[in-house]
Amino acid sequence: MEISAYHPFKSEKAQKQYWEIYDKRAQEVWPVDSESRMVDTSYGQTFVRISGSNGASPLVLLPGSMGNSLCWMQNIKALSASYKTYAVDNIYDFGRSVYTRSIAGPEDFVNWLNELFTALELGNNINLMGLSYGGWLTCQYALHFQHRLNKIVLLAPAATVLPLELKFLMRSIVFMTIPLRFIAKNYFNWVFKDFIRKDDASRKSLDSAIDEILWGIRCFKAKRMISPTVLLDKELQSIKVPSLYLVGENEKIYSAPKAVERLNKIAPHIKTNVIPNAGHDLWIVQADTVNRKVLEFLK
Repeated sequence: MEISAYHPFKSEKAQKQYWEIYDKRAQEVWPVDSESRMVDTSYGQTFVRISGSNGASPLVLLPGSMGNSLCWMQNIKALSASYKTYAVDNIYDFGRSVYTRSIAGPEDFVNWLNELFTALELGNNINLMGLSYGGWLTCQYALHFQHRLNKIVLLAPAATVLPLELKFLMRSIVFMTIPLRFIAKNYFNWVFKDFIRKDDASRKSLDSAIDEILWGIRCFKAKRMISPTVLLDKELQSIKVPSLYLVGENEKIYSAPKAVERLNKIAPHIKTNVIPNAGHDLWIVQADTVNRKVLEFLK
């Protein structure tokens, strides 16, 4: 792999442009005091935002695809009041993390996370919460390192429970193939339909997030992403760590009722809850409800 001074960006100019947008948005939206750290692993450096009181139980937060640590802006204040939070920029996605090894499969993600948790000295009592793609990663980690986990929270995990619906996949392909702003806005307005209906502030917040994602597509070098997979019955049944699955009633990536039905049937030990008036935007459009349910579960 070619590692330039501006890797993983396309150019030095692209690196500067993206970091300016990213850092400006962080200053505008991150609501709590935090420490920023670059953590070394064999896969590269991982950027982590750390908030909360020293001595509090650790809660690691994994973002969705094309997202980063800033996606937790609506949740971090409530979560950091009770836990030491570690909001991560995925090593192989947009943000300030810098990969130096290609991610070839789920096992690489799992090993990266395990190295990250060790470097952060989190021990073996970790609470892990993942959103969408991060929810799938959370399950992948739980399949291999349950002994390090206390509890896990899955917020509408990508695939994992059910295959992604064709309509969602087709819209995603169009957006990624033709990343023009009007196409991106149409795509995210559909995925986050409940959020944009909420108020003007929500629409403006989503517009800012769309701009950051589009800059990420323009500025970062292209790479092959690992598609999330559906876990087998025996895999879901093997996850014995206490688990909470939250999904919006208007979820777009798959049917929320069918996902809950499958989990209740083959893995009833995984606690499920459907969030009203929410879709794939559940953690922001119903932030207070999600924060409360997560904190109640973690207690």
